[in-house]
Amino acid sequence: MGWWQIDADALAKSRFVVSPLAETIAALKALDHPAAGDPGERLWLGAHLPRYRARLARDPVDALLVRAALGATWNADFLTPTPLGEGEQSFEEELAVVRDADPAAAVADLAVSLGGPVPEPLRYATDLPERMAAVLTWVWQETVLPTWPRRRRIMEADVVARTARLSQGGWAAALDELCPGKMRWLGDGRLQVNARAYPPRSVEGGLLLFVPVTPNRGWVSWEGSERFAIVYPCSGTLAEPEAPKVPDALGTLLGAARAGVLVRLESPKSTSQLVALTGQGFGSVGRHLKVLLDARLVRRRRSGRSVLYYWTDAGEALVRAQA
Repeated sequence: MGWWQIDADALAKSRFVVSPLAETIAALKALDHPAAGDPGERLWLGAHLPRYRARLARDPVDALLVRAALGATWNADFLTPTPLGEGEQSFEEELAVVRDADPAAAVADLAVSLGGPVPEPLRYATDLPERMAAVLTWVWQETVLPTWPRRRRIMEADVVARTARLSQGGWAAALDELCPGKMRWLGDGRLQVNARAYPPRSVEGGLLLFVPVTPNRGWVSWEGSERFAIVYPCSGTLAEPEAPKVPDALGTLLGAARAGVLVRLESPKSTSQLVALTGQGFGSVGRHLKVLLDARLVRRRRSGRSVLYYWTDAGEALVRAQA
């Protein structure tokens, strides 16, 4: 397994960062390896996948470049630069790092992501960074930018939920929940970042960044010994393309915010997911869930490290009666 050695200073300096480029790279990964896990992402893929495939079909070199850069176990480093962590940058500012990458270094990065020789059309190309920047620009403009305000709200809500979890359970609990099954706190300052047999890496003295994205994709990156990033999928992600309508009578009975939590529990959801989907604070969602539990309108059960909430028969009957 791959793990990082993290000291107390690195944790103390760590921060969450919203990155338009990381969101676009995650969208590219979702388009190139479609495996939608929820209805919202399936809807998004249905809208954009045909045009993405047509875009690559028009330029076989671009298609080969994307497949090579998105390796089976590693992304080409020039594709996934580590954010600066000095305030949010625009997509164009972040993209400049990809576009300005050294072409020879990009070819070397492809050899790593491929785990073998780089195909000849790419091996001697001098415009690979520019080509990749053009692909990312298309993905940003066509598939991410139209819904960027909503995506940003989901990411910001997720950061609020993670920060609350950190204050309640400490770093071990917060880090264990970033990428369940892949990332976990091992103790003694060691964080498992993936299940691959990569050599350990020291984060001591560096800046550790946590970068949420809405597609269900994640990766790690670093810039020398200075900056390290963990890109992780948000709770909620693209699971809700449109918020369910809260019936007026139900909103009057329970209050609009509490009713908004209840109507989303047709399928089980965690507190963090509800925070991301409703835009309400972690504490507010928790209070609403307690009232709904006490009223026996919802139940809860544990699933792995998460606690999921869902309708009881009474809760379902109440929501259905107002629909």
